[in-house]
Amino acid sequence: MNERRDSGHSTDAPTFLLSVVMPVYNEKDTILEIISKVQAVNVPKEIVIVDDCSKDGTREILQGLSGQDNVRILYHEVNQGKGAAVWTGIQNAQGDIVIIQDADLEYSPEEYPRLLKPILNGHADVVYGSRFLGDERRVLYYWHTVGNRGLTFLSNVFTNLNLTDMETCYKVFRTSVLRQLTIESKRFGIEPEITAKIAKLRCRIYEVPITYHGRDYSQGKKITWKDALVAVWCIIKFNLLRRRVK
Repeated sequence: MNERRDSGHSTDAPTFLLSVVMPVYNEKDTILEIISKVQAVNVPKEIVIVDDCSKDGTREILQGLSGQDNVRILYHEVNQGKGAAVWTGIQNAQGDIVIIQDADLEYSPEEYPRLLKPILNGHADVVYGSRFLGDERRVLYYWHTVGNRGLTFLSNVFTNLNLTDMETCYKVFRTSVLRQLTIESKRFGIEPEITAKIAKLRCRIYEVPITYHGRDYSQGKKITWKDALVAVWCIIKFNLLRRRVK
């Protein structure tokens, strides 16, 4: 892992840079709070925000943040979907490690140290934060849980991995792994696509339990049953029909 210097750390100790890739679409009510929570985590980091053509005032809020030293904001001029926003962020990440962070407060940045530990200890290339390994979570939609578990099961059948939560937002990667990928999915199909491709690379993958504060549709939740159908197609497509990871 590259040695980097951070002004808040000893100049005698090598450290790392974490790239927090944050796709954003219509999150004006949460965007400032999630940025504040990420900034509060005591790790050297850059925040790479990709606004996917928000229409609710989010873009104007982000434009007001220009000039923060460790925040870079990129803009899509046409809405393309979460997968496209994540891929734009990954392509512009400069850190040694990349984590994907949603902007809706469902996931807690306070858990970055737990997620980073297997990589920093040299045990993992990729870490998934699992909502189903026994930590605190909000009780919400039964059929969403069934759908998540079903998609994870189907993905595992094809990848021969034993993940408990393939659909989790919290995925952490050595940047060297991501440089071997090309992401094609524009929307939520990014989750099974990435999983299929890192399985083909035979990456060392760890899971750690995370808390989950799910929101309902009145609070702006965007994923629907249609995205589950697309995810099934992506599992088949990227495991069976595509041999390459690029």
